[in-house]
Amino acid sequence: MAGGGNAIRGSRVGAGPMGEAERGEAAPRQTITYFCSHDHRSVVTFAIEAAAPETWDCPKCGLPASVDSDNPPPAPKIEPYKTHLAYVKERRSDKEAENILDEALQLLRSRRKSGDIIF
Repeated sequence: MAGGGNAIRGSRVGAGPMGEAERGEAAPRQTITYFCSHDHRSVVTFAIEAAAPETWDCPKCGLPASVDSDNPPPAPKIEPYKTHLAYVKERRSDKEAENILDEALQLLRSRRKSGDIIF
């Protein structure tokens, strides 16, 4: 039975061409063109009643894009990676760090004197 005359192979019930009549009327649309700083052009379709955003991420490079082709938004500045210590140093001066360390050491020493087991 290798190949004979099964005309509906690969079909499913209800399969067939779908047209406007089966799906209903398409909503009115507007197309907006966005431009990024790499000269990429992105055409995005929105419903007429939808408020189009001022910026759109370029699907080609990921940079922000706007509707102004002469003045596309600049690429965002990339902040270098900061360590946990760098964030702590932003919040506290060296003098404050010394005071906190002294307080913690005094507390540990007093707990040891009173017999607490400290690991």
